[in-house]
Amino acid sequence: MAPPLPGPLAHLAPLLDHYGYLAVGTLIFMEDFGVPVPGETILLTAAIYAGAGQLHLAAIVPIAVLAAVAGDNLGYLIGRTGGRAFIRRWGHYVLLPPERFQKAERFFERHGGKVVVVARFIAGLREVNGIVAGTIGMPWLRFLAFNTLGAALWVTVWTVLGYTVGNYIGEVYDEIARYFTYLLIALVVLVAGLIVRHLLRRRRDRR
Repeated sequence: MAPPLPGPLAHLAPLLDHYGYLAVGTLIFMEDFGVPVPGETILLTAAIYAGAGQLHLAAIVPIAVLAAVAGDNLGYLIGRTGGRAFIRRWGHYVLLPPERFQKAERFFERHGGKVVVVARFIAGLREVNGIVAGTIGMPWLRFLAFNTLGAALWVTVWTVLGYTVGNYIGEVYDEIARYFTYLLIALVVLVAGLIVRHLLRRRRDRR
């Protein structure tokens, strides 16, 4: 029996219970060409199910890698054929308004192929990776190679993490929740301190 899933993961349990591997492949594929669905979360949840014996890791890994590569390549095709006209008309619907696209484009141009690998692990860049690469004209074979590497690393990290946690996800989540308040307080204090420091510097400079 699968472990009870805490927090936001619980909402994905019915999808895995009813559709299993199909849910994993479909959501990852959709996320990877810009549709705002929880692809990364479903991958982690499926790995937790595998750790509990409900799914097989040997099936999850290739399905997730293929879905990720296929989704990014569809995004690449959209970017290569539609380019900036697509961004202007549909960018807001795939989490890529024009101003965000310009930032992503500059980032890609500076860092080349390696950003295709790194983008896989960054929410926001992961979803628009293929579209941006296609729009700026990155050679397809170069994109495919780096994208496949990034997808394999991304899937490996999340499946190993989820599989290792397995039946202990409830306890892990409770520990995170226990210390989350303290981390949030520390973050607020840090931000407040930086703001005060900035204001004091501005006052000193004016004097």
